[in-house]
Amino acid sequence: MTSYTHSFVVPAYGDSPYLPECVSSLMSQTRSSEVLIATSTPSPYLSDVAKQFGVPLFVGNHQSGISRDWNFALAQATTDFVTVTNHDEVYDTEYAEKVMAAAERAHHPIMVFTDYVELRDNEIVSTNLVMRIKRLMNAPLRPRWAQRSKFIRNRVLSVGDPIMWPTVAFNRSRFPDYRFDEDYINDLDWDICQRMAQESGSFIYLPQVLMKHRIHSGTVTSEGIKQGRRRAEDYQMLRRYWPVPIAKLVAAFYAHAETSN
Repeated sequence: MTSYTHSFVVPAYGDSPYLPECVSSLMSQTRSSEVLIATSTPSPYLSDVAKQFGVPLFVGNHQSGISRDWNFALAQATTDFVTVTNHDEVYDTEYAEKVMAAAERAHHPIMVFTDYVELRDNEIVSTNLVMRIKRLMNAPLRPRWAQRSKFIRNRVLSVGDPIMWPTVAFNRSRFPDYRFDEDYINDLDWDICQRMAQESGSFIYLPQVLMKHRIHSGTVTSEGIKQGRRRAEDYQMLRRYWPVPIAKLVAAFYAHAETSN
C-alpha cells in the first residue's frame, strides 16, 4: 500500500476570530499532517496565532482575492496531498487519518472528500435542504467501483457542486500544475473539481462527517449570494454540461436551495 504525506494549508484573510479554533483542530489530528498559514494581509494577530501553535506563516505580496490567496497558500505546500481549508472551519480529529487511509487504499487517487455538518452561531446543524441535496447528489460516488468512473463523477457535477471543498484532500503530487481559476470567486472549487473529474483515477467520497463548516454573514459564499455573483458563476459551470435552457433551469433551482445560507 502506498504511503502519502499530507498537509493543511490555511489561507487567512484579515483577523478572523475563528482562526485559533480552526488551527487547533488541525494540530489535534490523530495522524500527523503539516499545517501552515498563508496570507496577503499580515498582522500582529496572525503572527501571534502562528506562534501560539508553532506553525509557519507565509506572507504573499499579491493583491488579495480568494483565488489568488488560495493559489498562494497551495504553492507553499510540499506534501503529496493537500487540504486547502477556510480559516473558520473545524475538523474532526480523525479527518487526516481517515482521508489518507482512503487515498492509500485507492487506485491512482485524484481526491478524497467527506461529508460535513454546519456551525451556525456555534450550534451544530446536522441537516438542512442544502446538505440533503448534496448527500443525495454524492450518493452515486459511495460504491468503491464508482470511484474510478469519469461518467458518474461528471454526471454528479453536471447538476451542481455537492463537494464541500474544505473537506477535499487532493493529490498534488499527481497534479502539481493545478491552480484555482482567478476568474471565479464563488465557484472556483466547482471549477477545479470539474477539471479534476476529467482525469483518470479515483474520485473518493467518504460519507462520514469529518468537518464542521461555519456559516456566518462574512463568508465569501454569503456575500456572493447577496451580490448575485454566485448564480452567474453557477450558470457558467452548468453550461459546460448543458444547453442554455437546461442550464438556466438547473441554475434557478440551485440558487433557490442556496438561499438557506
